[in-house]
Amino acid sequence: MNSKGFPFWLHDVPGIVYRSDNEPFKFYMQNFTTKVVNLMKSEGLYASQGGPIILSQIENEYQNIERAFLEKGPSYVRWAAKMAVDLQTGVPWVMCKQTDAPDPVINTCNGMRCGETFGGPNSPNKPSLWTENWTSYYQVYGGKTYIRSAENIAFQVALFIARNGSYVNYYMYHGGTNFGRTSSAYIITTYYDQAPLDEYGLLRQPKWGHLKELHAAIKLCSTTLLQGARTNFSLGQQQEAIVFLEENGGCAAFLTNYAKQNVSIQFQNIPLELLPKSISILPDCKNITFNSAKVNTVYNDRIIKSTQTFDSVSSWEEFKDVIVNFEDASLKSNELLEHTNTTKDKSDYLWYTLRFEHTLSCTKPVLHAQSFAHVAHAFLNDIYIGAANGSSNVKYFTMDIPIELNDGMNNISILSVMVGLPDSGSFLERRVTGLITVAIQCNGNEFYNFTNFEWGYKVGLLGEELRIYREENLGDVEWGKNGITTNQTLTWYKIIFDAPLGNDPVALNLSSMGKGEAWVNGQSIGRYWISFHDYQGNPSQIMYHVPRSFLKTSGNLLVLLEEAGGNPLQISLNTVTIINTQEHTSYNHFPQ
Repeated sequence: MNSKGFPFWLHDVPGIVYRSDNEPFKFYMQNFTTKVVNLMKSEGLYASQGGPIILSQIENEYQNIERAFLEKGPSYVRWAAKMAVDLQTGVPWVMCKQTDAPDPVINTCNGMRCGETFGGPNSPNKPSLWTENWTSYYQVYGGKTYIRSAENIAFQVALFIARNGSYVNYYMYHGGTNFGRTSSAYIITTYYDQAPLDEYGLLRQPKWGHLKELHAAIKLCSTTLLQGARTNFSLGQQQEAIVFLEENGGCAAFLTNYAKQNVSIQFQNIPLELLPKSISILPDCKNITFNSAKVNTVYNDRIIKSTQTFDSVSSWEEFKDVIVNFEDASLKSNELLEHTNTTKDKSDYLWYTLRFEHTLSCTKPVLHAQSFAHVAHAFLNDIYIGAANGSSNVKYFTMDIPIELNDGMNNISILSVMVGLPDSGSFLERRVTGLITVAIQCNGNEFYNFTNFEWGYKVGLLGEELRIYREENLGDVEWGKNGITTNQTLTWYKIIFDAPLGNDPVALNLSSMGKGEAWVNGQSIGRYWISFHDYQGNPSQIMYHVPRSFLKTSGNLLVLLEEAGGNPLQISLNTVTIINTQEHTSYNHFPQ
């Protein structure tokens, strides 16, 4: 989530230090937590009131950054735990990835392998809980989709339960969409689409079905798991049996094979074959009800069907946004201002602009800039000259563009762009973004250094300010109606379309576009960045979810802000369905 979910105004509270034993932060954190808890209580939502909420969480993976705050870290943990418990929800509080969670707060595990990595609760009076079982992983622009198999998830869940785990929560079980500007730095608009229920709410098989069978098998063991005594013993070099035995004879077994090949074993005088890297569940210690490596669920594929291509030039209209020059700037300063402290996160965009008189005998000039933002677009004398961008794994980027200067006065305008704010790490309130160096380098020793120069600033684009993505504001600018130009920077496009028939989910294919944001009937369906490719030359996302709730039967307004250059004539409207492909089993059947 953008900026860890903290509202940007919190950044401006004097003396604040996020997530630390810091009085301003604790004041606002306690206010917010109390308000949420009281709201839940007023609706009777806690299990202690007969509602569905069985756990509450305070903080999130704080131990990852705790050391950065020195003595203010542990004291903050103790304060947060006491503050939460004192709210008296009637249900347990948890802290994930926090081995020193104070009693009675329960320390829990997050990750993909908690059955192997979790050290367990820090008190014998606490249950073993897995609060985030990552079914995939969030994806960044320029990154590949992380696909975690149904077999791997099932293996880890079964192992966690066998090792006294009492609760597993999937993160995510249902994928989603980062609408608007809600995604954090460099995170794509679709979120955890590889979950058992995908971004559109459709079943992703075999993941959904295989886990359903796993849950059913564990449920068959539930009484024995709760009431039986647990023992474990070796079945071989890389094989283990974990057995739960009740006093009345009830028995459940989890047989684990860590090896990469099939292994034949004897368990209670029953010959069994254990599949590679698998866990077999025997609710009666005799019959294998479930094996994590054997998938019986029918696989499916997601089908994208185009219902309309917006290829009619006459249907589109365009508006070219304004390139801001120094005299247009609403703010002036003799230094390069920090990006987000200037925009207050009201926009992704901040114009940096200056004018200067070219007097040097500068040959082969190059505009040089360094930035802690995510993208920079450069304009010289109102002409677009190039761009550069960073990525999720670099702190800043450099832009070097050969230019031609006019004799006399020149205008430089650089549009600095953020693609979400940081969402992790310590001292988020101190993060620096935006331009840090701007110069024109000449061939030789001559150069213009503009880092400490008189700069003009303007937050956002004109189209943003006027909200021309809303139908009621379309008339606030003059839209060109005599055809459109493609591959243009800072251009707004609009078109009217009808919704596809039926109830299938709807998506726009924006593969022909560059970078920007899209709105349907005034509601943002998120940022897009098609031009940012992964190492194989493919965009990280091309399909953009349009919820049916955003749509009318006819007369829907699509508006796009194209920042880098694209072709809207190749955009298509699509429906999304799933079809079963084949009955697939990961391994051959084995004795039951």
